[in-house]
Amino acid sequence: MESCSDNKPAAPTAPPPTAVNIYKIEKGSAVYYDTYPATVAALNQTDLKAQVTGYITGIYFSDGQHVSKGQKLYDIDRLQYAATYDNAVANLNVAKANMDRAQQDANRYNDLLKQDAIARQVVDHALADLQSAKMQVSAASANVSRASADLKYATIYAPFDGTIGISQVKPGTLVTANQTLLNTVSSDNPMAVDISVDQKEIPRFAALQHAKSIDTTFTLQLPDNSIYAQPGTISFIDRAIDQLTGTIKVRLIFPNATGILRTGMNCNINVKNNNSQQTFLLAPNKSVVEQLGENFIYVVSNNRAYQRKVVLGTRINDKIIIKSGLQEGDSVVTDGVQKLRDSSMVQIGAIKK
Repeated sequence: MESCSDNKPAAPTAPPPTAVNIYKIEKGSAVYYDTYPATVAALNQTDLKAQVTGYITGIYFSDGQHVSKGQKLYDIDRLQYAATYDNAVANLNVAKANMDRAQQDANRYNDLLKQDAIARQVVDHALADLQSAKMQVSAASANVSRASADLKYATIYAPFDGTIGISQVKPGTLVTANQTLLNTVSSDNPMAVDISVDQKEIPRFAALQHAKSIDTTFTLQLPDNSIYAQPGTISFIDRAIDQLTGTIKVRLIFPNATGILRTGMNCNINVKNNNSQQTFLLAPNKSVVEQLGENFIYVVSNNRAYQRKVVLGTRINDKIIIKSGLQEGDSVVTDGVQKLRDSSMVQIGAIKK
C-alpha cells in the first residue's frame, strides 16, 4: 500500500534571482544649465499708419529691408497737400496785410482823436477792425500749421533703425487717415528674448541681473538646436507676477548683428546653474523607473533590490542629479530593472562606476 505522503504535491520553488548590474552612487561635480522656453521679441516695434487721406504715390524701400531712422518710406499724394499749404500761406499773408492796414488806421485815428479832429465813434470802429484783423491772422496762422502738418504727414519716414515688413499697400492705393495700416517696423539689433520663471527664482535672477561679468551664463538654443554664438544679459525683471501661473517675465538682450534672431522666434534659454561648482549625487539615467508620475530607483542591499522613491534634478549627459531619496555609497540597479519588484532577490553582475 502506498503511503499518503507519496501523493503530497511538491513545494513551490522560489524564482531564481534576477541578474542585474549595479552602480555605486558617488558625489561628483557638475556644470549644467537650466532650460527655459523663450520667445524672441523686438525691443522697439511700431505700426505705420496713414495720418492723412489720399493715394499712395511713392514707396521707397524693399520688403524686409533694413531701414535707417529718418529714411523716406512712403509718399501720400503730396501735390494735393502742398497746394493746400501754399494756399494757407497766401491767406495768412493777406490777413497780415489787412492787419497792418488796420493798425495804421487805428494809429492815425488815435492821433486825430487827441486833437479832437475826429469823432470817437470812428476811432472805436477802427480799433474793432484792428482786433478783427488780428483774429483773422490767428485763424490763418492755424490753417498754415494744420496744412503744414498734413504736408509733413504725407511723407512717412522710418521712426528708428530696424527692419521693415511686407508693405500692406501698393502705389495707387487709397489710404484713410488713422485707419489704414501701411507696414510695421521693428528694431533688429539687439533683440530681446523673454522667458517666464517661477516666482521662487526671483532672488536668483535678481542676483544674475546685477552680476558684472558677461560670460556664458545665458546661452540661446535656436529652433534647429544649435547654440547661438553670443551670450546674453538680463535687461529687466517684470514688475509683477502673473497670478494665474505664479511666474514672472524676465527679458534678456542678445546682439543680433547677423540678423539670425527674428521677432516671434521660439527657442530656449540655457541658464548656467549658480551651484555648478558644488558636488551632487549622480545616478545613471537608465536606473530611473517612472510609475504613475513618480520616479523610483532600485537600491540593492543583502542581495535584494528595494524600490526607493527619488526626486530628480537636471539631466547631465547619461547621468541625472538626485535631489533626495539616495545616499552616497548606495548601490543602484542599472540593468535588469524591468524584471524587478520591491524586495526581489538579485544576482549582481559587474559593478559599474
